[in-house]
Amino acid sequence: MMNGASRSALAHVRAELGRRLTEGADAAVTSRELFAALDLLDSNASLRRALTDPTHDASSRAGLVDKLFGGKVSEPVQALLRELFAQRWTKDRDASDAVEEAAVSAAFAAGDRRGRLDAVEEQLFRFERTVAGDAELRDVFMDRQRSGADKSGLVKTLLEGKAEPETVFLAERAAEHPRGRRYEKVLDEYLRVAASVRQQLTALVTVATPLAPEQRERLTRALNDLYGRQVMTNVVVDPSVVGGVRVQVGDEVIDGTILSRLEGVRRDIAG
Repeated sequence: MMNGASRSALAHVRAELGRRLTEGADAAVTSRELFAALDLLDSNASLRRALTDPTHDASSRAGLVDKLFGGKVSEPVQALLRELFAQRWTKDRDASDAVEEAAVSAAFAAGDRRGRLDAVEEQLFRFERTVAGDAELRDVFMDRQRSGADKSGLVKTLLEGKAEPETVFLAERAAEHPRGRRYEKVLDEYLRVAASVRQQLTALVTVATPLAPEQRERLTRALNDLYGRQVMTNVVVDPSVVGGVRVQVGDEVIDGTILSRLEGVRRDIAG
């Protein structure tokens, strides 16, 4: 559990990740690239300290992020890492944990976009229970003489063709890079992240002119009522929509812009 500045920083990172995924970032690519960034951070304590050192201003830390990851990850991930390390963290390990949570969230988001979040959650839960209830399997995953790649290979043998790609990906990741935790504990933490992904929807709202605070609040309340749960609204101003509002939540689009109505008229005229 994070405390102090780290808790606020993590909330900011969660919101930024949601915004970037809603704006079109590839969730699966985002997850893989964030995990790769995490591996670099975990392997270099000096680097983690440099990226979270409060005596260095945010722009200096952002410059270090660009130097490390520029051209190696996609632009949305590079921008997310800049935002992450611009925050103040109580401990440098908290920043690494935030990268891991973002990577796991993106993997679940990839499954959600394909309509298989329920299956991924269920499969991970059942696999965690299988490992917890099998002494031989537990011993394999706890064996420090076995390489992470060997453990990951075992997971692939057990799950490939029997589970969703996101399930296999996360189960392999947990086996190869447990970060000092028991395998079952890692899967439990991944499932906790899945619960948070499920609890909040993100809406991309496109408008011709900026919304006033009270307009945004009314829109958010209406979306909360419509979907029956908390919806985070990310607003994009695009003058080309002319007027009205376009709301996208996942694959669902609620389009009330003048532009969309004009395009509808054009289609009708064209026959």
